[in-house]
Amino acid sequence: MSVQEIEIAITQLNTEEFRSLSNWIVDYKDRQWDKQIKEDAKAGRFDRIITQAKEDCKNGLTRPL
Repeated sequence: MSVQEIEIAITQLNTEEFRSLSNWIVDYKDRQWDKQIKEDAKAGRFDRIITQAKEDCKNGLTRPL
């Protein structure tokens, strides 16, 4: 199925079906984001940022939220 076919099918959904699909897409996107963050963390891609944040806290360069 092509993207164009999917787009046409979406325009034929009723309000409740569209709402349900929209919610599913948001949830799916969130799960993909969470998966990417976990993979990046495991690969050490945040290590430099974490180290810098800890140094900033230690040196009083942060403020409470």
